[in-house]
Amino acid sequence: MARIVVVGAGVGGLATAARLAATGHQVTVFERADTVGGKLGRYTHDTPAGSFHFDTGPSLLTLPEVFHDLFEATGAKLDEYLDLAPLDPIVRHVFPDGGPALDSCTDPVEFAARIGAAFGDRAAADWQRLWRRAARVWHASSRDILRRTVDSPRDLASLAWRVGDLAAIAPGRTLRGLGRRHLSDPRLRMLLDRYATYTGADPRRAPAALAAVPYAELTFGGWYLRGGLGTLADALLTRCLDLGVVVQTGAAVTRIDATGGRVHGVRLAGVAAPVPADVVVANVDALTVYRDLLPHPRRLAGLADRSLAGFVLLLGVSGSTGLAHHNVFFPRDYDAEFDAVFGDPGRGVRARPAADPTVFVTVADDPMVRPAGHEAWFVLVNAARQGTAAGAVDWRRPGLADAYADRILDVLAQRGVDVRDRLLFREVRTPADLDVATGAPGGSIYGTAGGLLRPANRGPAHGLWLVGGSSHPGGGLPMVTLSAQIVADEIGPAW
Repeated sequence: MARIVVVGAGVGGLATAARLAATGHQVTVFERADTVGGKLGRYTHDTPAGSFHFDTGPSLLTLPEVFHDLFEATGAKLDEYLDLAPLDPIVRHVFPDGGPALDSCTDPVEFAARIGAAFGDRAAADWQRLWRRAARVWHASSRDILRRTVDSPRDLASLAWRVGDLAAIAPGRTLRGLGRRHLSDPRLRMLLDRYATYTGADPRRAPAALAAVPYAELTFGGWYLRGGLGTLADALLTRCLDLGVVVQTGAAVTRIDATGGRVHGVRLAGVAAPVPADVVVANVDALTVYRDLLPHPRRLAGLADRSLAGFVLLLGVSGSTGLAHHNVFFPRDYDAEFDAVFGDPGRGVRARPAADPTVFVTVADDPMVRPAGHEAWFVLVNAARQGTAAGAVDWRRPGLADAYADRILDVLAQRGVDVRDRLLFREVRTPADLDVATGAPGGSIYGTAGGLLRPANRGPAHGLWLVGGSSHPGGGLPMVTLSAQIVADEIGPAW
């Protein structure tokens, strides 16, 4: 039995702790915040009409089998803890030309028919060809990458890729290039580009292999957890406690002790004595690990801090608007948005708030999260991370957050959804707020190392492991949960 310390009680940390405790290890979790869940945050706003409850992080659960596997591995059933509701449409896409919206779904024949009805037969045929290619990418990734350690690019190169897999993955091609090659309709290209942002990346630079992301979503479905996705954090905490995991909130780890090439424990803020450990699992951003907790210049230098952050509005809306659960309102110029969000430090172009951004609106038809006759809106736009460098925006600048919130509401009104005179309240969350609340550097949603290849789960000292969105296999709830499985399997059982 090993003494294991998990740093951070996000989904990756709790999932790893539960798996390790189920196999006989002694596990302690230290969380700097007063609550668990990490980016799976929640907010409640009380009004005379009643209480509004918001998820402030992820709003869609995909790959549900990953979570079924997690609970079964810890001796439980997912359905005993969570109430999953399938979504149809998974996402409603609203395009800037005023034409028909496109509702995505899990039935590929039906989705192709919806594309054909909205954009024509050629567009539907294009999508079906791309879909077949995306299927090959997904199966190759799922088989060879998503459930095993990948410590370096050499590990990917050494895989026994099949010729068809390599042709589908198209090393060196971008997701934008893939869309231009296969999709003639600019609206479908826009839809495909959006999935690069699921990894915090720019589609003009993101690898074509990210075509696996829409394939996974549209094949295995999008799901909502009744009561909000924050209930996943509650369920994982319950599993951990039932398995004997010690979870300490309000306990900030300031250092990972590692001398002689192996970890020995951690240091806590305000506590003189070190906490001994045979294994340390870091569920914090890799940048934080290698800059602050265990300084490692070589690994730190390999992190590309160009990942997306998000600007969020939490809105209490009176009446019903008839929106789907998930809605995406696209801009006229998608490239202008990416230019604004990422900037181009090499050419001296600074990041800035996008004037005409893509707007994501989540409206859960769930009486558990809003009073009758009202809606609780989660509104998200892609944003540059918090900071003062050329590729960042100082969201703490006085007046900026409120002015940009006004701008987003104006953009929604221009796109046919005007709720400015129906707001009971609005709360604004900037990348700076996410940085403070979760320790995500600059408020990066998917970890600072955006894109396909993430920092390795195996740390530079024996007994150090990384889980979570900034490490392999990437960001998003299912990938974070798979990182926990990878690490727990590598550590192995206590017997």
